[in-house]
Amino acid sequence: MTERKRSAPVPVSDAIASYVKRSGFAARLSQNQVIPEWTRLVGPQIAAVTQPERVAADGTLFVRVATRGWMTELQLMTPEIMARLNAGRGAGRVRGLRWLLST
Repeated sequence: MTERKRSAPVPVSDAIASYVKRSGFAARLSQNQVIPEWTRLVGPQIAAVTQPERVAADGTLFVRVATRGWMTELQLMTPEIMARLNAGRGAGRVRGLRWLLST
């Protein structure tokens, strides 16, 4: 019977970070990070009338909007908002925005 070499113990945080990197989850985690960072990324005025819901597997961010007027305004601002969301994200970029009227 051959003896297996034992490696030195590593912190759990390092093991998880290594797994996330190898598994490809890093990009999805980066995409989903826009939800808790929404107010900082878009500013308080837009955040007051919107609520990010989820990021789909294809990278589309679904956002609820309070009124039709705001939805129209935000559709016109989509390129600017996309640039803010994706600044410094690398592979974890949001690929599109889908504005949904709140009911």
